[in-house]
Amino acid sequence: MFDPVIAPSGTLLGLLQRGRGDGTLHALTAPRAEALAALDHCVLRDPRHDWQVENRSLYYARLYLDLNGELDAIEAHLFDSEDVLDTDESRTGLALAVLGHLASYGRLDALELLRRYAAHGSNWAWALDELALRDDDAGLRALAAPVLARFTTDPEGEAELAAAVRDAFEPRPWRLWAEDPRESIATRVRAAQETGCFDRWQRQMRPSGPRPGWSVRAVFEWAQQGMERGAALHVPAARCLVAVAGPEDRPEIVQAARTGMDGARCTALRYLSDSNDPDALDLVEAAVADGTAVVVEAAVDAFERMRSVAAVDRARRWAQRPDVLGAAAGRMLACRGGVQDRDLVLGALREAVRGEGPDAPTLWTLVDGAGRLGIACAAPVLRHVYRETASSHLRGRAARALAATDPSFATGFAVECLWDCEETTREIAARHAETGDARVVERLRRLAADPAEEAEVQTAVRSRFGPDAALG
Repeated sequence: MFDPVIAPSGTLLGLLQRGRGDGTLHALTAPRAEALAALDHCVLRDPRHDWQVENRSLYYARLYLDLNGELDAIEAHLFDSEDVLDTDESRTGLALAVLGHLASYGRLDALELLRRYAAHGSNWAWALDELALRDDDAGLRALAAPVLARFTTDPEGEAELAAAVRDAFEPRPWRLWAEDPRESIATRVRAAQETGCFDRWQRQMRPSGPRPGWSVRAVFEWAQQGMERGAALHVPAARCLVAVAGPEDRPEIVQAARTGMDGARCTALRYLSDSNDPDALDLVEAAVADGTAVVVEAAVDAFERMRSVAAVDRARRWAQRPDVLGAAAGRMLACRGGVQDRDLVLGALREAVRGEGPDAPTLWTLVDGAGRLGIACAAPVLRHVYRETASSHLRGRAARALAATDPSFATGFAVECLWDCEETTREIAARHAETGDARVVERLRRLAADPAEEAEVQTAVRSRFGPDAALG
């Protein structure tokens, strides 16, 4: 998927792309045509850096409802000729998910679009999954013939059909079709179901990888073979070592961690770190100094997994290093350090923002650490991350950290967080937002009544409506 271009955070488009609550609030006061144009832009050009974990669909669907937005742009996007040329599900997935939520809210035009796309579109499986959750039996049965027509009746087509049935995220349509009164449909779907079950059984009966009785050297060779074909196997290989290695094998494992080939060295570093070997920290430091890029990455990852007091003490020594090990040390202190480590964690947080920007992956852990350690003077940096990051997950972490460090959070960012795209962020807001703002009371009541809202959010909302709550 292409790397999305994110507009500045102070613009309506930039706010909507980020999924910020202020995006909805600004859109509702902007000229309707301008707001709908920005909304369509987001839905048709997915702005998420990681579309598989970041939420936007419910956020955008709610805004379509609030604006009474037409779906013409989504329809044109789904049925454009490009749909045949670009079949990557990331091109249409967000639009289909938005239609799914709109269908749940009773928008019949969204339901009809999903049905048409399931019958004729390239990303039909996604549309079918959305319909499986929202459509009635009659609507799903009407799709059996056009969906099955996608698969030829020769052996290759039947194999593709079996794979589609086996891998379906929502099995309801296929179960309905297996009981279809039209024998030609039911027989074909049942045969595909049986083939899929047999395929899974065959895979389980043909496991690959280490076997009982393997030696330490055999495990190292297996890890190296994986490395040579582009598969990182050092993590499962390290687990295998736990089963096959004895005390007498330690010298061989330590030597592999010092000078072994990449697969063996990564495996040995992971194994020794997980077992808190007394030489593990020195071996990690040596690997960062002279290892290849893959070894350095494995060494840093192994170090960050360590839980020992010795590892935390070493992190305090390494935190000032201007390299990946220094950054890892800062993250370790953020996770496992004490109040005496606040300055080191704050320094690591500031350096990450200054050097890598508000979307740096290392910020996830450092932001959490600032909140865990209650670093009040980190609030200005956390506010910057909250405003500027394109990651809605990182923004949610920043909101949680601000709730623990910033006295102004309840009357500031917590209010807009009630409209945020991430349910975990809305939950934080529901617990903290100051109810002196009339918008907060109204929003809490709306979330409590919305059947599409997550249970955790509604639980947080109900806690504000208790006998001692003053919601007006």
